[in-house]
Amino acid sequence: MVKRAILFQLFLLFLWAGMAVAQPLTFQQVLIEGNQRVERSAIEAVIQVRAGRPVSMEEIDQDIRNIYQLGRFQDVEAAEDRIDGTRILIYRVHERPLLREVRFEGQRKLKKDKLSELAAIRVPELYDPKNVDRAVTAMRRAYRDEGYHGARIEPEIDINEHNEATLTFVIEEGRKVRVDQISFSGNSALSDRELRKAIETRERWFLSWLTGRGTFNEELLNHDLELIAEEYFNRGYVQVRIKDPVITFSDDMRTLSILFEIEEGEQYFIGDIDIQGDLLKDKEELLALVQLQTGDVFSRARLREDVFRLNDLYADSGYAYVNVSPLTRLDNQERLVHLMFDVEQGIQVYIDRIHITGNTKTRDKVIRREMRLNEGELFNATRLKESRRRINNLGFFDEVNVATARGDEPELMVVEVDVTERPTGSFSIGAGYSSVDGMLFQGALQQDNFLGRGLRMDLSAALGGRSTTYRFGMTDPYFLDKDLTLGFDLYRTDREWPSFSEKRTGGNLKLGVPLSDDVRAFFLYRLEEKDIYDVAPTASRFVREQMGTSTLSSLTSLVRRDTTDYRLDPTRGAVSEASVEFAGLGGDQQFLKYIASHRHYFPFKWDTYFSAHGQVGYVHGWGGKDVPIEERFFLGGINSLRGFKSRRVGPRDGDDFIGGEKSAYGNLEYIFPLVRDVGLKGVVFFDAGNTWRENEDYFSDIRYNTGAGIRWFSPLGPLRLEWGYNLNPRDDEERTEWQFSIGRFF
Repeated sequence: MVKRAILFQLFLLFLWAGMAVAQPLTFQQVLIEGNQRVERSAIEAVIQVRAGRPVSMEEIDQDIRNIYQLGRFQDVEAAEDRIDGTRILIYRVHERPLLREVRFEGQRKLKKDKLSELAAIRVPELYDPKNVDRAVTAMRRAYRDEGYHGARIEPEIDINEHNEATLTFVIEEGRKVRVDQISFSGNSALSDRELRKAIETRERWFLSWLTGRGTFNEELLNHDLELIAEEYFNRGYVQVRIKDPVITFSDDMRTLSILFEIEEGEQYFIGDIDIQGDLLKDKEELLALVQLQTGDVFSRARLREDVFRLNDLYADSGYAYVNVSPLTRLDNQERLVHLMFDVEQGIQVYIDRIHITGNTKTRDKVIRREMRLNEGELFNATRLKESRRRINNLGFFDEVNVATARGDEPELMVVEVDVTERPTGSFSIGAGYSSVDGMLFQGALQQDNFLGRGLRMDLSAALGGRSTTYRFGMTDPYFLDKDLTLGFDLYRTDREWPSFSEKRTGGNLKLGVPLSDDVRAFFLYRLEEKDIYDVAPTASRFVREQMGTSTLSSLTSLVRRDTTDYRLDPTRGAVSEASVEFAGLGGDQQFLKYIASHRHYFPFKWDTYFSAHGQVGYVHGWGGKDVPIEERFFLGGINSLRGFKSRRVGPRDGDDFIGGEKSAYGNLEYIFPLVRDVGLKGVVFFDAGNTWRENEDYFSDIRYNTGAGIRWFSPLGPLRLEWGYNLNPRDDEERTEWQFSIGRFF
């Protein structure tokens, strides 16, 4: 009974209030108070209440909402007042403070410029708590990406008497959280070690402070779930399930452990394989391209490769819009995956036009001449990929994007080539160091894309304690807009060796012609005057016989094949060279020199790769002339055998190393990233080789070394610091050698 009475009284109260609200109100005047920076007209433009017109409470409430939605006020209220019997409606506004300055305190790991960019708060601007909340969220996310999961960011606002504010983000970064342990449960088909290799998250190690390894990143962890699943799919476990990882932080929030829980399921094998749809060739010919065979363990990666292989076959025949769908049917009882490749070839497509954008300096023709597709030709996917590789290998662009779009007609296609140019010219004055030449002071003016025509120009000088070099060169890779290379070099060098000094003045003229897309032949004529002087009294008889001035006039023929993915920093493909130099076209020196070399790059996992290199050389005199000392083969140093001093491997005459007529050496390297953001790489290597006299056999005595080092494309140029360990040192040889070079040497 009491409850009913209360409910009835509440009902009467709400009924009376509703009736009161429904009564129209009339105000003889409408005022706005409190605005300082916001114009009165801007507020009046959004309110509906007018003096002398009946209004309801709903209209007043709507006016309050409209004023607040202007985003300029932190509080809006309406009040009634009477002055001399005049009924007045007053809208009182409280403006948000004007933000004059944004500060950051306590940050160390992220720079203020980075934090300002993340906060995205401009000044002067009215203070908005929503913008501040978004800024805090963005900065916390950035700290988490860097591994600082305990970072705290507190915004503090200081408002002066002019309603102007200073916003300060007070930051407590805390310590970087690193992954201490990664473990797995439920896995039997793949070991913990295999799964750890598959994912990108790594456990910390003693060099984490340098390499960043072990930094915890949530986005990376989510990607790891896909990588684990992919590893199982490639082993035939098509019903694998990976649960969300269990993350456990340590008490001090400095480390954490990660547990991946896995339900593997059963392993499946390949069952029947067939193909249907629009068949370009006989079914047997198409299925011959499929590498997966009945009875093989199912692998999604191999299936993807088979789809690409079939797709490229059609796309190379002009069917740019072909769709090859691998339809799978599971036989859970027999644990088989039956495959059906369903092909929709579409129509044949021709190139309508090639549109080039982004090149502000480089002329269109420099890019267009690298295209392996021409307007009006049938579309070809392989040649389109090759076009992108060739444009990228010019070295003129940071990014090269080649995309396709439909043309004006269904059978026409537009090729969009968009490039982002990089600086290709440099003027530098500085210093460098080489373990061969010592300290060098150098100046250089270089332009790899001179006048935007792809011309290569080089003017340089290097002055050092043991060598001096001047050089000027110019090369046109497309002489007369034809696929011909024409260039020249002029140079002068003066170098000191332990028992003599050597001066060279000369130049060369080179011509290159294509033999195929990847193979070019070069012909180089060299004319050089040489002077060997300051021969030490203790020098060997062979060295003393070299003393004096001589002239070299030679012609070199060279064939080069390059299939690397990126000329400046390759990770896959190969470079092969074979050359013959004939000296004796006039001059005093007469010899024949043969050199063959091959370097192959093998990509591995985790952005690492192997490099295998081998070179064999042979030189002999003719016409009764000996091979001059400067044309013999010398090994040792950072470019050949790194466990030995430069030019200290091979035949000797007394205390002098005189070089060999025969040479052979090889290098095997494993290159891996150390700090990806700055391009710092590590390398471990093994070198073997030697040089021999004319009457000695190849490989009769091999010198070995191993070692490690770091490489970095620094602002001064390529930096290399490598430590070589001599595996069979002789009495006068050191066990270890440091090889170091920085800067561009000419």
